[in-house]
Amino acid sequence: MTRIRDVVKKALATGYLTVEAENQLRHLLTTRYDLEDFNAFMTLQEAAMTGEVRQESRERFNLV
Repeated sequence: MTRIRDVVKKALATGYLTVEAENQLRHLLTTRYDLEDFNAFMTLQEAAMTGEVRQESRERFNLV
């Protein structure tokens, strides 16, 4: 099973969060996860806010 930290690791490595990965994160956040996954998600949030990671969903709708 994929973990939140796996999705985050890929997004940080590529600098890009796909719509598919966002949907996967939404699903994973509704399940039980540990502190490491929570911290990874918070790292991703910060990276998105600072522009370190771009979001496909925002680019699709010109919200960037």
